[in-house]
Amino acid sequence: MSFRAIVARKAEGGAVSATIETVSEHMLGDVSVAVEWSSVNYKDAIAILTDQIIKSFPLIPGIDFAGTVTQSDDPRYAVGDKVAATGHALGVSHNGGFAQQARVKADWLVKLPGAISTRNAMAIGTAGFTAMLSVLALEHGGITPARGPVLVTGASGGVGSIATAILAKLGYRVIASTGKAEAEYLTRLGASEILNRADLSGQGRPIAPDRWPAAIDTVGGQTLVNVIGQTGYRGVVTACGFVGGRDLPASVLPFILRNITLAGIDSVNAPETLRQIAWQRLANDLDTDTLASTISEVGLADVPAIAGAMVQGRLKGRTLVNVNA
Repeated sequence: MSFRAIVARKAEGGAVSATIETVSEHMLGDVSVAVEWSSVNYKDAIAILTDQIIKSFPLIPGIDFAGTVTQSDDPRYAVGDKVAATGHALGVSHNGGFAQQARVKADWLVKLPGAISTRNAMAIGTAGFTAMLSVLALEHGGITPARGPVLVTGASGGVGSIATAILAKLGYRVIASTGKAEAEYLTRLGASEILNRADLSGQGRPIAPDRWPAAIDTVGGQTLVNVIGQTGYRGVVTACGFVGGRDLPASVLPFILRNITLAGIDSVNAPETLRQIAWQRLANDLDTDTLASTISEVGLADVPAIAGAMVQGRLKGRTLVNVNA
């Protein structure tokens, strides 16, 4: 079967190109899916523009997708099931979601709750799944709305937007940190306070007066250091991104004197049971009207340009890809 897909290729000089091609190759896996929607994540943008993500060229990028099962060798999935795939090797070492067809291992799929359409599944996507894992980590650490406000950094991005919306619906007071003029957008999502990211990006004290009992950090680097330094006693900080840097020049003082927990969030290899819990919670705890306000929609041909805009920080919210448009 032939289908349209974005294929990333690497030239001899090292330059990466990504163009739409007609593909007709066998893909390993247990389940075939007619892909309906994908999304553009920061990792996808880096994969399309550089050689830092994709392990072997040529490859179809796209770290997530949602669609309908068309053939299955695994009893867990039947023809007609609505499914989503996030993480694992998609778009890295296995053909990913920027295509009209996919064949993947059954363990990589999640059957969508009835309340979540394939379109909304990719409005949520890897970013929303990561946001929900972060919220679950806060809850696991004993963080409740009664403890006080939760800081979300990079709040206008994909993970940050959905984390803000989930926390607000659960009754938390959200402090949204952003470098963009997005106060109205973040307020609509449920943020109670807007903090300029410059307040967290400079050199700060190893331990400072506490301002929040918990935070979801999507930035990393010095921002994460400052977030930790201003987290209160027995607080929890989750870390899921490093757009601000991969290093962590932090002090042990907040961890020892305030008993703070730093929880790493991995959405790539999360076990199946945790994936099922997270998607069911997303069906219950994320308002679809609020989700709709975070979405823009493009076709396959638009993805390379969107990737460039994303790495330049010119986007907000979630960018859906209609692979059949």
